[in-house]
Parts: sequence; C-alpha cells; structure tokens
Amino acid sequence: MTEQASRVRPTDPALAVEEVACRFGRVTALDGVSLEVRPGEVMALLGDSGCGKSTLLRIVAGLERPTRGRVLLDGHLVAGPGVAVPPEARGVGLMFQDYALFPHLTVAENIRFGLAGRPPAAREAAGSLLDQVGLSARADSYPQTLSGGEQQRVALVRALAPGPRLLLLDEPFSNLDRRMRDRVREDTVALLRRTGTTALLVTHDPEEALAVANRIALMRRGRLVQVGTGEALYRQPASLFAARFLADAVEIPARVARGRAETPLGPVSAAGFAEGAAVRVCLRPEAVGVGPPALGSGRGRSAQVMRRVFVGSATLLLLRVPGLDEPLRARIAGTEPYGPGDAVGLTLLEQAVLVLPEEDDGNSLEELQTEPHLAARHSAH
Repeated sequence: MTEQASRVRPTDPALAVEEVACRFGRVTALDGVSLEVRPGEVMALLGDSGCGKSTLLRIVAGLERPTRGRVLLDGHLVAGPGVAVPPEARGVGLMFQDYALFPHLTVAENIRFGLAGRPPAAREAAGSLLDQVGLSARADSYPQTLSGGEQQRVALVRALAPGPRLLLLDEPFSNLDRRMRDRVREDTVALLRRTGTTALLVTHDPEEALAVANRIALMRRGRLVQVGTGEALYRQPASLFAARFLADAVEIPARVARGRAETPLGPVSAAGFAEGAAVRVCLRPEAVGVGPPALGSGRGRSAQVMRRVFVGSATLLLLRVPGLDEPLRARIAGTEPYGPGDAVGLTLLEQAVLVLPEEDDGNSLEELQTEPHLAARHSAH
C-alpha cells in the first residue's frame, strides 16, 4: 500500500466537488456545483450539450481550473484556492470519445505507453485486462485494423492499466452504432465492476445513464438539478425538466382543487399541492392501461387508436383522446389485437402517473436537492 493510500480514510469519498464554479469570459459554465462520488461507484453526469458536464470533468482531471470552489480526490485537495495539482499527478484515468490511440503503435504498445516506470506487476495486470476484454490475440495489431468496438476496449484497458484512483469517461460510446454500443457498454461496466474502479461518465443519453450508473447527476445550465439512482430520477423527478429529460410524456396542464387535479382521463391525486396551484400531469406510455371500451366506461375514459407501432418486445399505440391536443401513447403487449380506428378504454396506472409543479425555471436548486419529494407527487386515478 502506498503512503498516499494509507492516509485515505474509509469515510472519504473517492471524489468530492465543493461549490465549484467556472467562467469563460462572460459565460458561466458551472455555478456552485457540489457532488460526491463514492469509492467503487459509477456515476453519470447527464445533461444537454452545453450544460457544463464536460467542463466539470475537465476540472476534475486538472485540464481546467475552477474559478471558485474545491476538488478533492480521496480526501486530498487537488484544486482550490492556491492549489492546482497537475493532471499527471492526480492519479486519474481519461477516456474520450475519439479513443486517442497512437496509430503507429500496436495494441500492446499503446497500453504500455502509460506504464513507463511501473513495476512488472503492472504490465502483467495490463495483460490480464486485455484478456478480460477478449483482445489478447490482437496485442500485436495496429489500431486502424480494429473495429470501433475493439478500439474502444483497447482505450479502456489503457486507461485502467495504471490503476487510476478515478476513471473519467467523456461520451466514450458515442462513436459506435447502437448494437455495438450496447454490447461494448455492458462489457465496460462489467470490467469496471470487476476491478472496483470508481468512474465518472459524461453522457447526454438518458438510456445510457440508466443502464450504466449507480447514481445519476442531472445537470442544467451549469447547475445540478437532481442527484440519485436512475430509478429515483425516473420515478420521482424533482422538476418538469428532470421528468422531460428522462423520458417523453404527454403533459396535461391542470389546477389543484380539493387535493386533486382534473384531466380528460379523470381526476388524479395532487396531495401536497396548495389549493389552486398550477400543475402538470405527466403521462408516460407505461402510465396508461388499455382494454376493451367497457374498461374505460365513464366520462373521458374512451379513446380511438390512431396508429400501432411494433417495437419488438411491446407495441406502442398512439391514441386520440377527447380533450387532449396531442396523441396519448400507451405501451401494450405485442399480442393485443388493437389497430387503427379501434375504440379502446383507458385507465391510469397509479404508480406511474406524475404530478409536477408548472413552474420549472431551474432556480430553486437547494429545494430540488434537499426535498425532491415536495416537488414531485405520484397520483392516484
């Protein structure tokens, strides 16, 4: 165990970002971001282009300096007032979307490049990693002879070979086609889990963040909107922005009256909102149950099928509902017989309906981080 490792306390987060801000001229890229990544955790920084997630990654790596705030790795200050530990001294691994492999070096030489001066055991470990990703037979090949997925795995092994305290990944799968991306992503996560590597992944893809990360940090306009598990962000979004980012939904404007919000599909619970509050009832496809017309008997519970879309494991129905300006989408089993023109009955599935405040200006950061349950309510039909 190294002297530095021996000073790490078990309670220290692997990465701590404290009130970090960053400005480029008049542009504020980050505004008071605080975040902790636990040892062995894979965290995703999720958000639109320009929200500040890559800037935060570069600050953690030491490639940019924060205007304000501190960054600590294993409890040791690496960036802050009067402190700027250079990237090569931080013990972090970097992996970018272009892989940055040296074309004139073989796979083995690319991996050994970052191991200069390391003991033989490190080189043996690198060989083991290459074997774990199924590329030991390509050790003497050059990058240009590899597929995109193989190049990505070589880049991953090169980043992991020195044994970094933290691995930083910036959109590492974006250059791959969908089928290859899913497979390589699964292999990457499996390797990170086996090696116990702490990782911070930047992505704009909610599906990728949900598939990869233990927790997700959702960003908007240089600030954190919500941090939590993928399931928590999906099922209990802290704002309309979070709900919209994680999945598409039909939004129905409503006002709260006597603890309920009226919709064309019937009233839903809006417990916890003030009388007369403006809200949005958000209906994702899984929130709508479809059956024979009798199932939806009663005012506003009937619909007509506009389109049927087969997506493999399920079928999406686009439904015309009286009182709704846009089609409602419902996900059903692929064997259901409904087709265009058919009349169906609808019911709302309580556990999947969201009622959220109409306002979503992104300014109430502390409230969103500390009491998200006050900003998102599950409703009952």
